[in-house]
Formats: sequence, structure tokens, C-alpha cells
Amino acid sequence: MPESTGKPKSAAASGASIQLENLTKVYPGNPNPAVDNVNMEIKAGETVIFVGPSGCGKSTTLKMINRLIEPTSGRIRIGDEDVTGIDPVRLRRKVGYAIQASGLFPHMTVAQNIALVPKMTGWSRSRIAGRVEEMLDLVGLDPGEFHDRYPRQLSGGQQQRVGVARALAADPPVLLMDEPFGAVDPITRDHLQDELIRLQHELHKTICFVTHDFDEAIKLGDRIAVLRERSHIAQFDTPEAILTNPADDFVSGFVGAGAALKRLNLTRVRDVGVVDFPTAGIDDPLQSVFDLLGSGAHNELLLLDRNRRPYKWLRRSDLARAKGSLARAGTLVADTVTRDATLRDALEAVLTDNAGRVAVTGRRGEFIGVVDMETLMNNVHELLEADRLEAADQQHRLQEQHSRRTQQEQEGLGGAGGPEGVPGSRA
Repeated sequence: MPESTGKPKSAAASGASIQLENLTKVYPGNPNPAVDNVNMEIKAGETVIFVGPSGCGKSTTLKMINRLIEPTSGRIRIGDEDVTGIDPVRLRRKVGYAIQASGLFPHMTVAQNIALVPKMTGWSRSRIAGRVEEMLDLVGLDPGEFHDRYPRQLSGGQQQRVGVARALAADPPVLLMDEPFGAVDPITRDHLQDELIRLQHELHKTICFVTHDFDEAIKLGDRIAVLRERSHIAQFDTPEAILTNPADDFVSGFVGAGAALKRLNLTRVRDVGVVDFPTAGIDDPLQSVFDLLGSGAHNELLLLDRNRRPYKWLRRSDLARAKGSLARAGTLVADTVTRDATLRDALEAVLTDNAGRVAVTGRRGEFIGVVDMETLMNNVHELLEADRLEAADQQHRLQEQHSRRTQQEQEGLGGAGGPEGVPGSRA
């Protein structure tokens, strides 16, 4: 199935702006606020990441937006509405919420979990049924296969996809995500991040996302809020600006070493070009595979399964071991990336596979093309060269500033005193 290029039919609501004004939370018995006087404006359709050390108040700040935690003082505006004083249950039906480990109700099927908020909102049965199928398709799960399953019958990554589908089911303008991918393995986490990027391209919601992982923040965020203790904002800027110009040592500590390589998280596979690659199906006659390898410029091809998903890399030398069945030949595909994956993801996949290329797949895992090591390394060199030039320009600017200060100091000394230029001297 080709990747979707537009919004789902019922995804009419795009994002809404969020404004936090002097938002504060003080817990009883604690003299110091957990969140202290936070002011922040988040644009409609923007993905903003809250990142900071454990206990700094980032999750508390997030939960005050939908009033799972009631603010002690301050104001919250979503769009043109002040939501500080409205019924919190009504507010939460208008704000999607996804948490770590999905938070699905174990006694409900996938369909019942997704239908929960639309049902509470009063949607008709037919509208809910259509929305459930639409949301499952949107997050890359086959409705026929997953509709009646229970959470215990799903993998961790599948549960998180259902959790996101449930959060988006009632078409809210705002989606709050509290470390939603923190409980899954790294490979699944990368794919879930790519899925969120793809969804945001289609839906244009306003997303507030909490993480302690700065690499995840760089990959997902339009802007990043680096928070100190009590949610004081150390820097609120684009990933590029924070990587190239951290505000202070605290922010630099989050950036860490290898800022140039971290910038690989800012470029997507779709931005560098995906190229064609010869393929064959697992059920193709062995002779046709021989002919394809013998006639092409490549000495290898990609074997696809019955759903056109990458299955094995097959070289000419493997055919001698085929013995009438392609299932016995070739090397299993170790990893794939989507077009929304970052260059860092792609580079890691290429290095893991150790064959100079990685397969690129669509939303259902179907093969699209490949991206190769040469393309990736060219982009790495361009980033490193850009960093080198920026560093040289910055050094030049610092030298000019130092020269101007030195000249001004010398001129000041020369004009402050008598003929000898000594302060207080007399002719």
C-alpha cells in the first residue's frame, strides 16, 4: 500500500496554540514549588519537547495543561479559550494524552480502547466504528487483524501505536505525550518515533512531548524547551540553534559531545534521496532470479516476502546454495528505515548490516527503495564542513571583537592623562 500523502477524511481539526502564563504548582507541605512561574507560548501545529533532568518538573508541567494536576496559580489558554477554570473532564476529552507503556485498559479490546473517548463524547456507533478502522490504518495496524485483539496479545510497539490511536481518536487539536516510547526496545523506539513524525506531517496537531533523551528531542521537536529545576526555562529554541549555540553550560551538558553527529537527527531519509534497487519475490521462479542477477549491473538483489516487505539480501554467490528454493539462500534483512527516519538512524542501520545500504519501507513495511553509505557519508561530510566553517567564522568574530576592545582600551588610556598619556600627569 502506498504511503498516505494527505489527512484522513475525518481528521478535520488541526492544532491549537497553547499559552502558559505564570503557571505554578506547590504541593502541600513543601515550601518550594515543583513548578515555578512558567511562561511559554506554543504555536498551533508545533511539536515542542520538554527535556530536563529527573525531578525538574517537566511531567508536572505537561499534566497541568490538561489539568491531571491542578495548577496552584497561573493560567492555561488553548486556542482562544482559557481552560484554567472549565470542567477538567470536558477539557481532557479535547486533549489527547499518551503515556509510557501505552496505558491501555487490559479488559478492553483494541477497538474498545480506541473508541473510549468518542463514545464518551456521544459519537454514533457507525461514526465510532469508522473512526476505529481509520485510526488503526493511520498508525499502520491492519484493522482486520487487530480490531478484536486484547492488549496482552500485542507487542510493546503495537500497544504504543494503539495508545497513540486512542489519544487521537476524538480528533483533538492538542496531543500530550509523557515519555510514550520509554518502555520499548531501541529499534522499536526508532520506528515509533518515525511513525509519530509521519503522523504529524498528516495531522498537524499541537504536540507537547516529555522526554529525558536529548537525541529523541532533537529528532522529534520543532522546538525544544530545556528545563532546569522547577521547570525554569534554560533555553527554548529550535534543535539547530541549541546544538550550534547552547545558552550556557547547563544546556551544553544536555547537548553533550558530538554535536555535529547529533545534527544527523535533523535530516530525514526523504531529504537525501531514496534510490531504486532490483527486487524479486519469494515465490518467483528461481530461473527468473538467476536471469535478473545475471543481466543487471548489481551483483545482488533484495528478496521480498508475499507482502512486499524486505526479507533477504541475495547475492549471485548465494544462488549456488539455493538448491531449488530461495528460502535457503541469502542473508536476512537486519534492519530497515522509513522515509521519516533520520540520517543517524539510517547510518546506524547501514553500519549494523555491514553491507553499505539499508532498505527504506512504507507505513506497512512495504519496500520503497534503498539509501546507501555513499549518500550518508556525503551528508556527514557536508555537516562537518559546515561546522568547521562556522567555527572558523566564530573564531574570526571573536578575534575582531578582541582587537576592537584592545584598541578602545589603548585609545582610552591615551586620552585620559597628560602628554605622556599617563593619568594624572602634568606638563
